[in-house]
Amino acid sequence: MLFASQISSFHKDGYLVVEDFLNNNQRELLMNRAKDLIEDFDPSRTQSIFTTNEQERASDEYFLKSGDQIRFFFEEKAIDSSGNFTVPKQQSINKIGHAQHALDPIYKKVINTLDIPEMGQQLGILKPRKLQSMHIFKQPNIGGEVGLHQDSTFLYTSPMSCIGFWIALEDANIENGCLQAMTGGHTIPLKKRFKLSNTGGTEFEILDETPWPDTQLDLLEVKAGTLVILHGQLPHYSAENTSNKSRQAFSIHLIDDNCHYAKDNWLQSDL
Repeated sequence: MLFASQISSFHKDGYLVVEDFLNNNQRELLMNRAKDLIEDFDPSRTQSIFTTNEQERASDEYFLKSGDQIRFFFEEKAIDSSGNFTVPKQQSINKIGHAQHALDPIYKKVINTLDIPEMGQQLGILKPRKLQSMHIFKQPNIGGEVGLHQDSTFLYTSPMSCIGFWIALEDANIENGCLQAMTGGHTIPLKKRFKLSNTGGTEFEILDETPWPDTQLDLLEVKAGTLVILHGQLPHYSAENTSNKSRQAFSIHLIDDNCHYAKDNWLQSDL
């Protein structure tokens, strides 16, 4: 559970770093489970690539229907222009998502030992709902950049309630693409929404056209086992991984089930 000083820091900065949140056994359970899931995954079933260019996802039903599934998304650089893999399967995955927290027994076992919903309540969520989970890999040498964004763009409620809980499964630093955050930027209005389009596919709805402030981002270099809590409106970013070390992380997003979850959000789940 969080101390009053930590709660105050979160509301001031828009994020909070909590060291030693996950122990070595819990980290190994998640990483080994991800390895087993990838081993059993048949990549010929899909070549869905995770990209920060959200418009490219518009026709990707495999991605859009993953809210209540466990699915696999590739790094852009893992597949060449001819559709051939450039790296071994275990090194090709960008992330696994988006419902292993509800569907997989190992993930559920670990997650249910954590006080994430209780921390969400401490931070203002009256009725926490675990909406989305992701095992994120940031693979050596090819791990892609994730552009500056606000999580509520993708998980929109009215009023806004999204909070992200990002856990480092391996050390994260500037070399392998650690998180970078705009401290205090959660007070910036939400810039846009990524939503289902009335004509099919997806689209961005622009909410605020003001440019991002010209502010240097703070590096969140953290040790394995560290939790980073992210306000849904906090602008954050991670660079490419150009090192030979991976940067695995696990994240789960809470929303307040008392708030209205938009029916045109891209992620829909009955779980």
